[in-house]
Parts: sequence; C-alpha cells; structure tokens
Amino acid sequence: MDRFSWCDGSLYPDEKLVEQQSGVAVYDGQDKTAFVSGSAILTTHRLLWKDQRNRNCVISVPLSSISGLDEQPSGFTKSAKIVVKLSPAVPGQPPGPVTSSVHDYIRLSFRELGQQDFYRSLKEELKKKNWEKASPTPGSSTSSGTTPSNLLPRQRPGIVGIERSIQQKNKETNKNISQAFHDLRNLMDKAKDMVSLSKAITTKIKDKQGEITEDETVKFKSYLLSMGIPDPVTRDTHGTGDKYYTELAKQLVTLLAKPIEDAGGMMTLTDVYCRVNRARGMELLSPEDLLHACEVMESTRLTIRLRIFDSGVAVLQSQDQDEEEIVEKTTKLIGDQGPLTAEQLAQLLGLSVILAKERLLLSEKFGGLCRDETVEGLRFFPNQFLSNPV
Repeated sequence: MDRFSWCDGSLYPDEKLVEQQSGVAVYDGQDKTAFVSGSAILTTHRLLWKDQRNRNCVISVPLSSISGLDEQPSGFTKSAKIVVKLSPAVPGQPPGPVTSSVHDYIRLSFRELGQQDFYRSLKEELKKKNWEKASPTPGSSTSSGTTPSNLLPRQRPGIVGIERSIQQKNKETNKNISQAFHDLRNLMDKAKDMVSLSKAITTKIKDKQGEITEDETVKFKSYLLSMGIPDPVTRDTHGTGDKYYTELAKQLVTLLAKPIEDAGGMMTLTDVYCRVNRARGMELLSPEDLLHACEVMESTRLTIRLRIFDSGVAVLQSQDQDEEEIVEKTTKLIGDQGPLTAEQLAQLLGLSVILAKERLLLSEKFGGLCRDETVEGLRFFPNQFLSNPV
C-alpha cells in the first residue's frame, strides 16, 4: 500500500480508460484496509481505486510499479481476488494513504464479480506498456502533497473524455439491466413451479384424493426454504458494534425457533451455520459473526441460548428445555428398550448422532446411566446401583 498515492481521479492528456469494476475492496497483503467498498479503475497508465461513498477519496499506483499478477479463485465464503505484486517504493514518491508497508503486494477483492475481465485487461495493459510511449506532461499529476479534499484543483477532461465516460456509464447500465432481467426470469420460473405445486396440493385436498405424497412435501419444503430471509442483518445496515450482533441474534432466533423446536429443542452449531447461510442467500455469514451473535443470546434474554458441552460440542438450545427432563426421558427410554448406542438412540429419537451421544453422556453425568466400552463400541445401560439399590 505504500506504493499508492492520493489523486483526484482525472486522466492524463494521453491516458485512456480501459476497464472499471465496482464492489472492489483493497487488501494490504493479507491485512484488511479501510478501502472496502469502491471501484477499481484501469487506465493505460495507472491502476486507481475510488471510494463509492466518498468520491474525493481516490488512490492510484502506476502500472510501471506492478511487477506481476496472480489470481485467487472464489470459495464458499470468499470472493475472487487479483494479487498485484509491486516493485519496491522509490524515493520522492507523492504522499499516499500509507507511509510504509511490510507487504510487497496488494489484493483486489471483487465482491460483485467481474474479476476475470479485469484481470485479462490488466494483464494486456502490462504487456503493451503504453506509459512508456508518451510520458504525462509536467503538472498533469494530480498528487498535491496533501490528502484529497474539495479544495484541490480538478482537471476537467475534454470532449473525448466526456464521451468515453458516458459510453462507460451506458455500458454499466446495460450490464446491470441485463443481469436484473436474468434474475427476474429465474424468479419467474421458480414462481411458476411453486404455483403449479400449490395448485396440485389444493386440488388434492379439495377432491379428497388422499394424502400428499412424501416427495411433494419435501419439494414444497425445499421451495419454502429457498425463499430465505427477505432482509438479512448486515454490517452495512447495522454497523460493526454490539448493535450488529444483537440484531443478528434476534434474527437468528426468529429463523431458528421452529426448526430447533422440531429437532427436540437442540441443534448443533454446524447445522445452524448451514441452515442460516442457506436462508441468507448471497449475504453469507462468517463463522465468527455467527458465534458472537449466539454468545449474546442469553444476555439479551432471547428464547434460545448457546450451550457448549464438556466434550466441546456447541449447540443452540431452547431456554425452556430442562436438563433433568432430558435425563429422565433418556433413562426411561433405555430402561424400556435395553442398552443402546448413540447411533441407536439417534434413530429412535430422530436426532443427529452427535446430539444423541451428548444426551447419553449428560444422563451418565447425572447418574442415570452407566457405560460399557467394548471393541464393538460404546453402549449405555441403566444405572442399577441407583434404580435398584440393595
């Protein structure tokens, strides 16, 4: 980041705009920076980044300072990135956002796609080296020795520059419209499927032709789940402090109250993470934010709380769930069914094996059960010493 300098975003007389992409964040090596939401602009001479909320905040680095490029593909919770390797900083460089940095590269994180086109254009411009053909005239540099402000003189582009800017805006508008209609077509197709399914269900109920098949029930539930959360809580809408985690915790309780109740009053944090991100769509939640939101549930007196068992398994549990009642039911079930393993208990109760094992360990801790470890696995028996004392 110490290779970047402040500028006002106007082009040099012999400089041309090549590519522009919004929704780009800048990383100093692996470290996050304050430049989180802006537009990456590629010209024949420079690589610029402009803040989308503060148009006066513009930084740039000459293409001659770029020594190499690399790509980092997107992952499940990570956006695609371009790694820009930079040459050592030269003395007398105009002031910028960082005076010194331990990293010799930056990363451009593309959160609204467009990474491949930008990478291809940047690679071509580095091969052409147009900045060597005609140097910018003295005084055309937009760095002024201070941070950018409204008091800095702004160079105005000519008619060609204005036409190019209008053309670029029209190109972005057409791209956004095409994407919007593409999403709308997908939504309409999905809506047609839901309408057809609901009509079939309604007809069967009216005509009393029998119960709805299991396949139709599963399909209908999957459509309802795909609808997701209409207005997910994000850092952009609720900030980054305690308010964000409090509002996120409330939304999690609203989303998970019924599924946790159907699951017997308890759900593992891994299942919660998958279910929540499935419902949030594109606004994915990080594991750290999910954990912090779960940690504040009990202090805000919500109906669900975070519980971590002695084995380290973390779950979300209903506040009204009674441990003594769980132990009593588990002990009675094993007394009626005979010795059980965690897998067998999970099948009987319709729980995951992890939660079934935690129930058995909790009942053992309270003295209701005894374990028997053999080569065939771990099996739990009723505690005859307490149930049938001599």
